[in-house]
Amino acid sequence: MATNSVFNPNPVSTFTSSTISTKGDKQWPGCLMLNGKQMHVRLSNGYRARARSAINVNSTAIEIPHQWYNLVADLAIKPPPPLHPKTFEPVKPEDLSPLFADELIKQEVTDERFIDIPEEVIDVYRLWRPTPLIRAKRLEKLLDTPARIYYKYEGVSPAGSHKPNTAIPQVYYNAQQGVKNVVTETGAGQWGSSLAFACSLFSLGCEVWQVRASYDQKPYRKLMMQTWGAKVHPSPSDITQAGRKILQMDPSSPGSLGIAISEAVEIAAANDDTKYCLGSVLNHVLLHQTVIGEECIRQMEAIGETPDLIIGCTGGGSNFAGLSFPFIREKLKGKINPVIRAVEPAACPSLTKGVYAYDFGDTAGMTPLMKMHTLGHDFIPDPIHAGGLRYHGMAPLISHVHELGFMEAISIPQTECFQGAIQFARSEGIIPAPEPTHAIAATIREAVRCRESGESKVILMAMCGHGHFDLASYEKYLQGSLVDLSFEEEKIKESLAKVPQVQA
Repeated sequence: MATNSVFNPNPVSTFTSSTISTKGDKQWPGCLMLNGKQMHVRLSNGYRARARSAINVNSTAIEIPHQWYNLVADLAIKPPPPLHPKTFEPVKPEDLSPLFADELIKQEVTDERFIDIPEEVIDVYRLWRPTPLIRAKRLEKLLDTPARIYYKYEGVSPAGSHKPNTAIPQVYYNAQQGVKNVVTETGAGQWGSSLAFACSLFSLGCEVWQVRASYDQKPYRKLMMQTWGAKVHPSPSDITQAGRKILQMDPSSPGSLGIAISEAVEIAAANDDTKYCLGSVLNHVLLHQTVIGEECIRQMEAIGETPDLIIGCTGGGSNFAGLSFPFIREKLKGKINPVIRAVEPAACPSLTKGVYAYDFGDTAGMTPLMKMHTLGHDFIPDPIHAGGLRYHGMAPLISHVHELGFMEAISIPQTECFQGAIQFARSEGIIPAPEPTHAIAATIREAVRCRESGESKVILMAMCGHGHFDLASYEKYLQGSLVDLSFEEEKIKESLAKVPQVQA
């Protein structure tokens, strides 16, 4: 791979923040230095109020990384390999070729530390990257805490979340290989809309199976996907054998990410011009998301801060990995020593209540067997509003890192999460998606502990997307009709009993 630095020595666009004064409104009709050219701007009072803390944080220009980081390269104990579902032997690259583009398969199995980001991908990243690191000063004031809270905000992307960070390269590599169509699953619709967005840029067909619970709860995500040209089906559907099987057992099934994956994989495997794209879980997906953490390390360095605690929500785990993995690298070097905490929904607690075992990534058992924390591949979570976190397993690499002791995990019920979301929205101005409300709730818990102990911790939070298309969930909370949905122990026992018995 190219160099030891993940950052481009010749960034395409930077601004010199010293050309803008943040001390007085009279200086704001000022100028930006963009690519060495002076640009005059006039900003509204409201924008000034919102932007001031973000500019304070990003006082030094941050470049877009030009390489992704692969944590596997720095782990002394490598993660267990995926296994073929029939032979139980380690999967070979050719076993994956019916589903994935060749370059993505290479990235899935590589031990290289850094992977070059294609220039064509960086060109698209420039639409929204680098993303802001913002200090939540008003939330700190609301909580009366000595903690300093920062959040890395991915909601500025065209699709409104972190998901385009991997959708763009996945579609790019498929287009380079001559693939005509890609298929996928989506929960809340963040991944499906991101893939639809990417396909519209590279002229590929896109077909999405959206979990029925979210398909009904979030109609505007479906419209967003359709606007970018995607075909969208509720899952389970009567289009696939996997979907029909579920509907025969439960015609009113709310669906799950595992079921939706089975449907998409079935279509990809049956069509030579079609490949499958996954929005989380696999190594190459987590790899692409490390642009988040690489940027954030430089942003924290620029303001002289080091996180004591890093918090992120986890479903499949891609946003959490994207922020935390580069920091784990620095932790392994002995440079920093933050606590790294994953937060999952109480109704789908794979890290805190699941078993670490080989299991299928989908409900129908069509994928390779992966060593991960799992609740069982046919476990169907209750229809919580954080649809993107309703997955029965955890990314194998995150599961491995958890087993090695480099991170910890907790679970939080959804009413506490939405309570935190309201506090965040009314203090910071951003309405978060239901998924990152788990990180917000955990951050508030820690900030309150700091208030009680007098500790001045630096808390870094992953804010993976906005909730503009999730307002029906907020309506239920504000009306008092949102309730906590917890898993049933017996239900998990039944599901775990069906996990394949594989010798370690």
